[in-house]
Amino acid sequence: MTVSSVTPSQVRSALLLRDEIALLDLRHEAAFATGHPLFAANMAADRIALEAQIRLPRKDVPIVVYDAGDDLVVTAAKAFAALGYTNVRVLQGGVKAWQDAGYELFQDVNSYAKAFGELVEARRHTPSLAADEVAALIASGANIAILDVRRFDEYANMNIPGSVSVPGAELVLRAGRAAPDPKTTIVINCAGRTRSIIGTQSLINAGVPNKVVALRNGTMGWTLAKHSLEHGADRRGAIGASEMASANARDVAYRAGVRRIGVDDLAGLQTRRDRTLYRFDVRDAEEHAAGHIAGFRHYPGGQLVQEIDMAAPVRGARIVLTDNLGIRADMTASWLAQMGWAAYVLDGGYDGELEVKAPLVLPRPDPAHRYPRPYEGSGASLAKMQAYLDWEFGLVEQLRRDGTHGFFVI
Repeated sequence: MTVSSVTPSQVRSALLLRDEIALLDLRHEAAFATGHPLFAANMAADRIALEAQIRLPRKDVPIVVYDAGDDLVVTAAKAFAALGYTNVRVLQGGVKAWQDAGYELFQDVNSYAKAFGELVEARRHTPSLAADEVAALIASGANIAILDVRRFDEYANMNIPGSVSVPGAELVLRAGRAAPDPKTTIVINCAGRTRSIIGTQSLINAGVPNKVVALRNGTMGWTLAKHSLEHGADRRGAIGASEMASANARDVAYRAGVRRIGVDDLAGLQTRRDRTLYRFDVRDAEEHAAGHIAGFRHYPGGQLVQEIDMAAPVRGARIVLTDNLGIRADMTASWLAQMGWAAYVLDGGYDGELEVKAPLVLPRPDPAHRYPRPYEGSGASLAKMQAYLDWEFGLVEQLRRDGTHGFFVI
């Protein structure tokens, strides 16, 4: 099978112009994590039949595939053709040609979200405390609330002692109940840096009255400082947002350039066959399962910001978010807009007939092919944790060298 090709410079031009393009790395996740272009998304060749129609909703979207000399391109092209995709090309020379052209390769997974988080901290000077400082506050009985913004399963696996699970997009919605006293200092943590930076800055942007800080370097920083983690916790933050929080979230979205649309506007966007449209319900899984607007895939807001390359591999596409309470969609959309997405929030839509079914969950990759996160497992290497953090610290400079990101920070 013959597949037409495109040069690294042509791909880079498409990214700079914000044309629609799905730049897909066909290797398994562990190999993808060794180095890839900033806006490349991982779709292993042997998972195309499983993932493509969910992650690439438009059959004539421009797709560029590449490997590292692994002979995966023809297999992938055949798989896409069998599914009805009509605009698949190959990156000439693969990942080596990209690097030989002088373009940057980014390590790890969800790299551009992580790079964006580092840029936010650098531009906004997001406040943080070291693990020893937070441990001292806990020991002294200080008036603090530690909110863990990861997925609940990550939190239950290991967490800072006494912390409460409040996944990222839920923060502005639930912080009022988690820390009702405005004199309480709110400490935000994740496993590393990105989600805690975004979570901390979300509360600051939304104007919560409390002092808000990130736990610097998350559970990895906590472990490196030789503090113990708790396991099996099930504390969850309850909903408790004020009208002011809702208005502030909407203002944050407005300042980021998020556009609001109604049901009729959505119908108009859906008729556009020349543009990719992603639709995400950013509420928690239980709310989505109980009743959601048809066509909206469940993706909790905090994870959507972190995993946007996985959720929406078509760079340049449009994204519409929905949330019956508004706050989560507004805050999530505000970050996506700053990352260069055309982001919309749907007003209404919940007064009609809703679809009732469990969220769609793609099977995880074979563990043998999965990139092992440095904080995972009981025997996680301290040296790997430190190396990972050192890599994150260098991402702002790498963004500068790469020059394709187009991010801005409000």
